[in-house]
Amino acid sequence: MTIKPSADGAAGLEWFKSSYSSNEGPDCVEVASAVGTVHVRDSKNKRGPRLGFASQGWTAFVAHMRGTD
Repeated sequence: MTIKPSADGAAGLEWFKSSYSSNEGPDCVEVASAVGTVHVRDSKNKRGPRLGFASQGWTAFVAHMRGTD
């Protein structure tokens, strides 16, 4: 997997889109980290709703999805 950064000047966040995401498919997720929070959004709707997760919760989620928890 590779990541591709994109800027979001209004929020001051640097968003990363996985190379597993495509512009045509339904799997288009970007993440950005800030102090204590990981933000998630749909890369096809950059101005749409965003989710925010505590860093510890996001780390646990990623570990679970990788099967390393």
